[in-house]
Amino acid sequence: MRKLRILYVASEINPFLQVSEVAEFLRKLPQAMQERGMEIRILIPRFGSINERKNRLHEVVRLSGINISVGEDEKPLIIKVASIPSAKLQVYFLDNEDYFNRKYVFLDKEGSFYDDNDERTIFFCKGVLETVKKLGWAPDIVHCTDWMTALIPLYLKTTYKNDPVFKDTKSVFTIYNNAFEHKFDEDILEKAKAMDVSDEALANLRSADFEGFIKIGCQYADSVVKANEDMNEKLSTLLNEIKANKIEAGIEDDDVTETYFNLYTELVP
Repeated sequence: MRKLRILYVASEINPFLQVSEVAEFLRKLPQAMQERGMEIRILIPRFGSINERKNRLHEVVRLSGINISVGEDEKPLIIKVASIPSAKLQVYFLDNEDYFNRKYVFLDKEGSFYDDNDERTIFFCKGVLETVKKLGWAPDIVHCTDWMTALIPLYLKTTYKNDPVFKDTKSVFTIYNNAFEHKFDEDILEKAKAMDVSDEALANLRSADFEGFIKIGCQYADSVVKANEDMNEKLSTLLNEIKANKIEAGIEDDDVTETYFNLYTELVP
């Protein structure tokens, strides 16, 4: 049996950045899957709070230099890489000076949600898929973690559905209880558009909020995973309405690794 290829996409991972419980879980799960014989890649944003010198990040010149469209703007994508100490895992960091060269992650120093977090998310999701294309590494599964990765299942089912790198790729979308109250501007749909992505395809994003991102991730993912038992009321209601292939894999469950291993192997014939 050939090695399954799993691409993990998240907004954070230890030891480089921890904003929520996602970071520690993303540190453990890819290594556990690698130890079970799977081939792993990990992509996260290069937020400004990640110390490049301390963490020994260096630019991958052959992968950098792509422009990513966000609405009418084109933003240059820089790719950096570093290894996780004590694990044979590399992490690729997606960087752009306008979006990520800040001291803080999602909130400014006054604690206000950045107005352009939608643009940063769109840039990141599109950038992930373009980076993997340039790597020429065809993943069997793209495991999208939390709201900042929610557009990737959509793009896989539309823009990239016939791309040789992604034509057989399945997506998993794991939802965490990391809700925010911010509402984005109405032009979010125009910014999120890409080839073969219609207004209708983006309908669930019209609310321009956290729930909109979660809905669109759930709509297009091949499997949806609930990571926390204590979801807020809105999220619980939303998840109960989802008809998708949905499972629960609590972050604290003893058998969570086994649950994901079984999910991956079931998704890929």
